[in-house]
Amino acid sequence: MSIVADQVRRLDARVDRVSLVPLTHIPDHDGELHAAAATAAAGEPVAAAALASRRVNELLGIVKALSSGSVSGAHLPSSRIQKLLRQSGLAGGSGGELRSAELLDAKSQAEVDVEWLLVGKATVQTYGLLMSTLLDQIIPLSDGIWYWDEILTSYPYSFVYTVQTSPLRMWRWTREIYDESVERFQRLYRDEFAAAAAAAAAAAHEGSETEEDVDISLAHDDAHGHRPGPTGFRAIYPHLSKHWRQFYGIVRQSVAERSIADIQRRILSRVDMGRSEARQKQKKLRRLREMTATGLGVLLDEGLNFGIADETPNDEWKGMLERSVALMDMVLQTVPFLHLSVSEFEDRVFSGVEEDPELSIHIEDSHPAERPSVLARRLLGLLEDGLPAHHVAISDLAHRNGRPSRLVRYWLPAAILLVSSSTILRILVNRQDDIVNWIRDLGVTARDFWFNWVIDPVRKIVGTIRHDANSEIAIMSRDSLQADRDSLERMVVEFALDNPEIAVGELAITELQIGEIRSKVKEGDVTPVLKAYEKDLRRPFVGAIKGDLVRSLLIQVQKTKVDLEVAISGIDALLKSQELVFGFIGLTPGVLVTIGVIQYLRTMFGSREGMRQGRRARRSVRVLRKIDRILSDATTSQNNIISYRDHGLLVCEVHTLRGLAHGVLPGDVEKEFIEDLDELANLKGIQVQMKALDRIRWAYAEWLGRMR
Repeated sequence: MSIVADQVRRLDARVDRVSLVPLTHIPDHDGELHAAAATAAAGEPVAAAALASRRVNELLGIVKALSSGSVSGAHLPSSRIQKLLRQSGLAGGSGGELRSAELLDAKSQAEVDVEWLLVGKATVQTYGLLMSTLLDQIIPLSDGIWYWDEILTSYPYSFVYTVQTSPLRMWRWTREIYDESVERFQRLYRDEFAAAAAAAAAAAHEGSETEEDVDISLAHDDAHGHRPGPTGFRAIYPHLSKHWRQFYGIVRQSVAERSIADIQRRILSRVDMGRSEARQKQKKLRRLREMTATGLGVLLDEGLNFGIADETPNDEWKGMLERSVALMDMVLQTVPFLHLSVSEFEDRVFSGVEEDPELSIHIEDSHPAERPSVLARRLLGLLEDGLPAHHVAISDLAHRNGRPSRLVRYWLPAAILLVSSSTILRILVNRQDDIVNWIRDLGVTARDFWFNWVIDPVRKIVGTIRHDANSEIAIMSRDSLQADRDSLERMVVEFALDNPEIAVGELAITELQIGEIRSKVKEGDVTPVLKAYEKDLRRPFVGAIKGDLVRSLLIQVQKTKVDLEVAISGIDALLKSQELVFGFIGLTPGVLVTIGVIQYLRTMFGSREGMRQGRRARRSVRVLRKIDRILSDATTSQNNIISYRDHGLLVCEVHTLRGLAHGVLPGDVEKEFIEDLDELANLKGIQVQMKALDRIRWAYAEWLGRMR
């Protein structure tokens, strides 16, 4: 629900309160008293009998259609309001011509009161329509002002704008030269023709006619649509050549004079001229926005101002309706006048309302029963003529001073594309096979990426979770370490059996000693081999030939191999314990790339709801900043009430913020947010409004972004 809908519903309820009270005690005419008394004696109230006529029932049906409860949006459309007003017959639609004095006297008070109720409902709907119109006109103007800000704050943008609009400026300059030259030529031709005609008349008066007079006569006949003969063409040709030379000289003179007079073209560069044009358009847009906001503020503060005494029967609200309709009419007429200042705008609107000739206080012989019809006709005229004329005027101003059209902005790249289209087409045709291969390779690459970096890592992770033996990480085979250990054990035992003196210091070795050697080998102790190695190392050549140096050395190589495999086995165990972590690490690049591509595709082709919400939050912060600036720079009266212009701008920003919050805030929080916005928009003093703004900042920062 928008701020316009709330205002319309509130005013519609007030119209019900002030207009339904008179209907409960209707003073009937003398001719109706007997029937009313009989009806009352039968147990029915007098008001019910007075409201039972066909005309009143028809009007009550139209009143119901005009009520805010039957409106799905903020207000009824203009065509619907016009149709209902014509259907009521008050504006001379279905009821024909205006009613005579006898018919007006014959109207019952109940019918008059219902007519006032109908006109009041129609006025409220028209008031809401005008509010929506002014709000819809103000909001796009900010985009145009922001566009000109970009042009003026960036020299490259200014250069691009100058290039974009150069054909338009050239066309305007050529048109001005042409119009001025044509005007000068026509003036010169008229003077020459008048002089020639005078000479011909003098020659005719003397009875002689020269060849030049004949040529002038032929030229005159040709100018009036007569077809001259061959002799006439030969006679006219020298004059056409002469006139063309004169016209060409006038064009050159106009160009020279304009170049001398237009000093700006000589002093300023083309870019500076474009910036000057942009600055002028931005100034007019700011002015239009200011005037529209002032008109909106005047309507909000002075239109349909019922006051506080709306519960008792009072005819003052009828005069208030007339003044409100006159106020709406004057606002629509005055907003397009950009040459007025804000104070002049306000003075013109209020003076126009006070001096309005259609107000009942200015018409002495007006019949009280005719006042609803006069007001209905004025509402109908405002909807049929005033509002469309206002739309046309504002649209024309916004179009002439807003951002250039797309044709102007993109004519240069479109022209470049059109000129180079043949070259581009030739390149595409010549490289058709390469392009097809690129597309095919792109598809294959995408498919391989999907299966190799997303599907396979996911499959491995699932296998790890399920303890799949085929998915376990292994640096070496499972039985490799055990086989090497058994081989080392056999080597050491056989060495001890062959050399018992070195191994145990005795000539024979027992089974118990062999078992002890086996257990030590499993723990990595190969002392018998090392003893023989140390002994033979004293005389390496003799040990290598006659001793066991080579054998002990080879056994130590096997020992080194076993130690290395034990270390690798430890690393293998460590990797197996972190296999799930490594699986997720291997999946991360594919997932990140996939998410990035999906997000990009969603941004380009899919749903943008998340981005819209983020954009709404950022824009909400900007709107709050604008509201703070409006209140900080506002001009206040003695009662600390902001001016009409500031109030209109404030309501416009509140309306925008309310629409943005509808998609960001939860339902229960949004109700409280709307209450704070209403307090911010209402004229309760600038201190109250500043407090409401501060409360909005800290209370809804969680949804609208960190604004503190």
